[in-house]
Amino acid sequence: MHMAPESALAAIRRSGIKPSATPEGIPRLVYSMPVTGDFYIAHQWMRELKASGARSFVAVYFRIPHTEPVWVGHYREVHTQVSASEAIGIVMHAENAEGFEVLVPRKVTAKEVHRIKHLPKVVGWRNYPGAHGRKPCGCEFCQREGRPGSAKLRRRYESQ
Repeated sequence: MHMAPESALAAIRRSGIKPSATPEGIPRLVYSMPVTGDFYIAHQWMRELKASGARSFVAVYFRIPHTEPVWVGHYREVHTQVSASEAIGIVMHAENAEGFEVLVPRKVTAKEVHRIKHLPKVVGWRNYPGAHGRKPCGCEFCQREGRPGSAKLRRRYESQ
């Protein structure tokens, strides 16, 4: 499952999911999560994606061959290249799947998309998995301009 801004819906229906731009030297990737029995884990990235400015999201459910190579891991750690079915197993059996992602190193075609669903407004962790009850980091990178409350957090961080 891939989450996209609602504004991209027509393009996805027409031509599939295009890989996201990445830093130089890294292949373009489609960010996704396996559909798990836990709605929160499967859709955890939505709140983080809202920081990009989009407010309404759709979940794009797709199927790729089980043997297809993908990358899987926690977003803060080195990812491992495995088959799509192995990636699903890794996420499903992780002690805590918050922050995990599955990266597909190619475009997902419109024929591979089998369902699109509008998502509720708020799901997911804030700032990073496990952030609840901890003070957010106030550095310039973590509190980029345009994020709600970021200016206030940066001022407090800089005055310490």
